[in-house]
Amino acid sequence: MEGTIMLLAGKNAIIYGGGGSVGGAMARAYGRAGARVFLAGRTLATLDAVAADVRAAGGQAGTAVVDALDEHAVEAHAAAVVAAAGRIDVAVNVIADADVQGTPMLDMTVEDYLAPVVQSVRSKFITSRAAGRHMARAGGGVLLFFGGSGHPPRDLHLGGLQTAFEAVEQMRRQLATELAPHGVRVLTLRTGGLPDAIPADVPGRAAIEADITGQTLLGRAATLADAGDLAVFAASDLARTMTGTALNMTCGAMLD
Repeated sequence: MEGTIMLLAGKNAIIYGGGGSVGGAMARAYGRAGARVFLAGRTLATLDAVAADVRAAGGQAGTAVVDALDEHAVEAHAAAVVAAAGRIDVAVNVIADADVQGTPMLDMTVEDYLAPVVQSVRSKFITSRAAGRHMARAGGGVLLFFGGSGHPPRDLHLGGLQTAFEAVEQMRRQLATELAPHGVRVLTLRTGGLPDAIPADVPGRAAIEADITGQTLLGRAATLADAGDLAVFAASDLARTMTGTALNMTCGAMLD
């Protein structure tokens, strides 16, 4: 990793959902920045593939099958990370939100609308509580969320996804307030969508990408690599003055 700025040298980072596109991008960026990465998720094959990339680039990575909705499994995994590495410095939750999109609210079932709200709030509460307890005892750390909130875009039917984002943002504010005395920072990477995270076989992918890009001021959308780089910055001491806020990576699609 010659030439790489080791902003996270000596840090230990857990990424829940580490086998996915966003989690994988963050894991690779964290590995390049010197962190020891612990990838947690439900599918070992995808976790192992990301871990292999991290190691091939000279980084350290381990994997574990963990359901982020299972509080006992999450608590046990966090304890195992501390036993192996000494402490948890960074925890990121980027598991899928179980959202149902494309259906107008008036035509949705209650279950479909609430699915992303319930899953996102439950998983982020469970993982933040588990990692946050260890961080508080150690006197510091960073809890990082991904998504953020914004105005509903016209002509897109996002179901309960933005309701879930708003709920998690309030969780982030409360966690930042309660954990600040323990030296723990809590941040969100606020995104307007990452076109290169959309699978190639998704129907209407080109139109979705065009819509995401068209809403930006810069005329381009953030990439997975951008998400990884910003996640490194947020977790590093360069961002030590930041907590309780969102880092806006929407390329101007959402104005603060």
